[in-house]
Amino acid sequence: MKAILIYLLIMNAAGFLIMTADKLFAKSGAWRVPERSLMGIAAIGGSIGVWAAMYIVRHKTRHMKFVIGVPLILAIQVGLVLYFIFR
Repeated sequence: MKAILIYLLIMNAAGFLIMTADKLFAKSGAWRVPERSLMGIAAIGGSIGVWAAMYIVRHKTRHMKFVIGVPLILAIQVGLVLYFIFR
């Protein structure tokens, strides 16, 4: 259980940092992180970090793929966790 919590902490920190970096890259016109990678990080456990960065640094908040997709991924992940805890 402790390993899972550490994994989720790392993935959410990575999701937050990568979204923040992509915002800075977008402002400077530099290389961008592909949207597929951002959604992938959310899907493998970083959804809270990606979602938090969306609203803290105001990045990807006009993209319906992110506005709907990231909370949906988070809801599915929470549902899976609850299922496996209470089954």
